[in-house]
Amino acid sequence: MAENHENLEQNQREKPMSFLTMTIITGLFGGIFWSSLAYLAYIFNFTDIRPNVILEPWALGAWKKQWLGTVISIIAIGLVSAGAALIYYAALRKIQSIWAGAAFGLALFFLVFYVLNPLFPGIKPFWDLSKDTIITSICFYVLYGVFVGYSISYEENENRNREKNKQEVTS
Repeated sequence: MAENHENLEQNQREKPMSFLTMTIITGLFGGIFWSSLAYLAYIFNFTDIRPNVILEPWALGAWKKQWLGTVISIIAIGLVSAGAALIYYAALRKIQSIWAGAAFGLALFFLVFYVLNPLFPGIKPFWDLSKDTIITSICFYVLYGVFVGYSISYEENENRNREKNKQEVTS
């Protein structure tokens, strides 16, 4: 009995994840990871800002300052971060530099701490923040930007190389 080896399950290849899906997952993971680390920085008094500030304009009740509020806040930051990653994907994915990600992180920092600051009553005006809070926050935003930016730019470069190799093989 002859079997077709191409149809065997172990010979099937997984379809690769789409670039857009990878971008969303990268943003989601980056937001959850870096906001979790920022929460640890809050616990150890490196910053005065908790991730829970994202809930302040929209949620009522004391629950938002408890553990459930912290978990929901970190997840919400992950979701917002997925949107930020899509913006990076649309605008900067072709730039192959770690500095593009760092600049993206700084731009997000200034967006949150200057432009959107009135939305978040838990964040004091920029000039009233402690130096520790400012430095820690800038570091987290830059690290987040580098993580998301480098991941997306790397994948863009890999896709370009795959396409170039395909064209060379078919030529």
